[in-house]
Amino acid sequence: MIYTCNLSTPLGAITAAAEGEALTGLWFIGQKYYPSPTEAWVTEPEQRVFQTLQTWLDHYFSGREGSVLLPELAPQGTDFQKKVWEILLEIPRGCVTTYGEIAKKLAADKGLSSMSAQAVGGAVGHNPISILIPCHRVVGAKGSLTGYAGGLEKKQALLSLEQADLNCRKMRPG
Repeated sequence: MIYTCNLSTPLGAITAAAEGEALTGLWFIGQKYYPSPTEAWVTEPEQRVFQTLQTWLDHYFSGREGSVLLPELAPQGTDFQKKVWEILLEIPRGCVTTYGEIAKKLAADKGLSSMSAQAVGGAVGHNPISILIPCHRVVGAKGSLTGYAGGLEKKQALLSLEQADLNCRKMRPG
């Protein structure tokens, strides 16, 4: 069963979805790729996963990301998408990476000479768990703010909140 609830953030309302204790989705209401609710969705804001998420979001928006644990994440997607989303989790707060850098990392991990940055862009764009899987930390090749399903103004706001250095191109070992 998929449980959902709406939460407030300084950037607007979001919808969260979970199965059991695992978060499966987090979308700004009305964003690109916002899911169509189904009869299988049950509004249940008292689920523990949503309480954990709200605590994490409160800490994140107050600049204390990392002071509480993330809820368990279980995004649904293809193996390729999941691998891209795992790489997104390696980008530390305050840093960014590019679609091309993610493509190079994926290619190296698979022993390939190259991989499509456009394919990476598609996977990044379809990230179902905004903010926690930090797709907003991916920028264009020259540091330009490109593509964000929640809107470029939200991407800019999240990067500003994190005091992101567009020249910081570091990933945690993973």
